[in-house]
Amino acid sequence: MKKTNRLIPALIGIIMIFAIWYFVCAAGVFNSYVLPSPQRVWTTFLKMLSTGEIFQDVIISFGRVLRGFGIAFVLAFVIAAFRIFFPKSEPFYEYLIQFFRNVPPLSLIPLLILWCGIGEMTKTVIIVLASFFPMYLSIVKGFTGCDHKLLEVAKSFSYSSTRTFLRVILPSAVPDILVGMRTSLGYSWRAIIGAEMVAASTGLGHMILFAQQMSRTDKVIVGIFVIGIVGYFTDRLLGLLIRGLVGGTAQNGWN
Repeated sequence: MKKTNRLIPALIGIIMIFAIWYFVCAAGVFNSYVLPSPQRVWTTFLKMLSTGEIFQDVIISFGRVLRGFGIAFVLAFVIAAFRIFFPKSEPFYEYLIQFFRNVPPLSLIPLLILWCGIGEMTKTVIIVLASFFPMYLSIVKGFTGCDHKLLEVAKSFSYSSTRTFLRVILPSAVPDILVGMRTSLGYSWRAIIGAEMVAASTGLGHMILFAQQMSRTDKVIVGIFVIGIVGYFTDRLLGLLIRGLVGGTAQNGWN
C-alpha cells in the first residue's frame, strides 16, 4: 500500500512534465531543432534500441563507473582504517585530502590528458577523485562515531585493536559506509559523463557530445534520459543489495 501511495504521485508528476513538453512543442513555442517533440525523441530512442548503439554506450560507461567506484571504495576504506589504527598519522595527510576535496575533478582533465592521454586511465582517475571524498568522509564518520561505551566494553574484555575494529567499530559504521557508497555512486555517474565528453570516443557522454555536434537534439535528450534511468536503477540495485545484506541496520535514508 505504501509503495502504491508513493508511485501514484510520481506517475502524476512524470505525466505532467511530458504533457507540458508535448503542448509546448505543439504550440511551436520553440523550434523543433531546439526542443524536439516527445514523439520524435521516443522514435529516436526505439531506433537506437533496435540498432543496439545505446546498449554499447551504457555498458562502456557502466564498466568505467564500476571500476572507478570500486577503486575509490578500497582507497577510502583503507585510508579511513589507517586513521583509526594510527591516529597520530592524521595530520600528515588530512590537510591534503581536504585540499583536493575542494578541487573539481573535471578541472584536472587537461592535466590528466597530458599525463595519461585519452585512454581509460584518465576516466578512471576522474571517477576515483569524484567518488572518493564523499565515501571517505562517511567512512571516517562511521569509524570515529562509534559508541564509547562499546569501546570500553571491548577494552574490558582485552580485545586487541584489530579485534575491536572488526567486532565493534566496523559493524557500528556500516550505515555510514553505505550512505557514503550511495552518495559516491551518484558522483561517479556525474563524473564519467563529463569525462567522456572531453576525453573519450565511446560512452554515454561522448554520445551526447557527438549528437550535439551533429545537431541531433533528439539524441541528446535520449542520452540524458538514459543516464538518469541507468543511474536510478544502479542506485536502487545498490539499495536492494544492501537491504539484503544488512537488513534493517541501514534503512535510514534508503527509500
